[in-house]
This record gives sequence, structure tokens and C-alpha cells, in this order.
Amino acid sequence: MNIFRASSGNATVLGVNSRKVSGKVFASIGYVSENQQLPGWMRVGSLLAYLRPFYPTWDNQFESQLVQSLDLPLDRKLKQLSRGMRMKAALASALAFRPKLIVLDEPFSGLDPMVRDELGKALLERAADSTVFLSSHDLAEIEGFATHIAYLDCGRLLLSEEMSSLSARFRDVELTLDGSAAVPSNVPTNWRHISASGSVVRFVDSAFNQETIQAEISERFGAVKNVTLSQMSLRAIFLALAKGSRRAS
Repeated sequence: MNIFRASSGNATVLGVNSRKVSGKVFASIGYVSENQQLPGWMRVGSLLAYLRPFYPTWDNQFESQLVQSLDLPLDRKLKQLSRGMRMKAALASALAFRPKLIVLDEPFSGLDPMVRDELGKALLERAADSTVFLSSHDLAEIEGFATHIAYLDCGRLLLSEEMSSLSARFRDVELTLDGSAAVPSNVPTNWRHISASGSVVRFVDSAFNQETIQAEISERFGAVKNVTLSQMSLRAIFLALAKGSRRAS
């Protein structure tokens, strides 16, 4: 969004160098952040009326639909609204002109479940016509509608892929042996955070392959009493990645 100048690296936004995003480019970008500053003295209806002339693509009919679906009180001053209602007002103002790109920075932080659900539905309704770029630590919230995931650590992009691909290649693995378990020395690099306790071995497989996993386990542990392969939530995958990057650093 070019609010803060980049210290290094390169990015493009709608085909424009991010360092040069300004003017007309903003007319195609809807932006909402958790610390959104709105003029508290304005009423909700006045805010929307004030913003309309800035966006040539502003859709009055769609604005009315958003006001109704988000249950926005047009005659109330913004400073009199709860944080959740102010976020709704900000989202309505960012969606009403049907932007090509919607940028959201921690939009669900501190909101009650009902408001989160309403905001999520509003975003999903726009997904067919806009790209939604969402930055969040609330992984359970975004897992339900994210199609692509990127993982940033200290400003470096460590991961970027489709959600379906990410979910398919990560598994939580638990092995139960007949005797005492030990961690072998020749484990594959994609077996992360391997540990042994009693007769149980646990690890995260970050390149899961249904056709080869049994052979890889047998090669290192011989006969295994039981193998449990569990799909992982986005939060569990993130923790596995984050712990790995911390150990590496």
C-alpha cells in the first residue's frame, strides 16, 4: 500500500511497482486495517457520501446492499459505534466501489464471532470479482476461505502455495513400535520435529506421499505396530514451520 517505504525487496500491485502506488491506483484498491482511522464526528451515511466522488466505479446499489447486509446505522456517528460496527463501516466503504484488489490487515482482531462471520461472508461474496489479500494471525478464521497461503518470517517469504496443496503435503505422523523407540540418524529432511518417547515416535511430514510413506517408515523402523497419519490444521502447519525457522536461525 506504500504507507511505509520498503527497505528492500520488490513487489508489484496491480502491475505497478509497490513503491509507486499512488493516485489512480488507489481507486482500484479497497483497504481496511485493524487500526483504521475513521472521522468519529461523521455519521456513517455522511462517510459513504463523502467517499463516493473519489471512486469512479462506486456502485450506489451495491452500497445499499452492504449497508443492509452489515446492518449499518446510517444516522449514527462513527465515534458512537462499537469497534465491530466501525470495522463494518470501513469494510462497506472499501467494497462499495468494487475494487479489483481488497487489502485487509488483521481485520478480525478483537471482534466477536458474529461480526467475524458477517465480515467473512461479505468478503466471500466479493471473491469472484476481486482478489482479497489478507494478513492475519487468526489462522483458524482464514482457513475456511483462503485459497492461497503465504508465510512471511522477518520480512522473508518462506512459503507461497495453494491452500489445497499445503494441506495435502503436511501430515502429523505417530508410530507405535513393539519395543522402545529411538530416533534414527537417517531421517528424510521432510520429517520435521521428530521425537521418541517410550514406544512412540512422532514427527511432521512436510512432503507427504501416501504411496511411499509406509516404505520409508519400514526402512527406518522395521515392523511397526501402528501408524497414524493425521491431517493438520493451518495453525498446526504454521507452528511446525515457525519452530523450524526459529531453530534454523
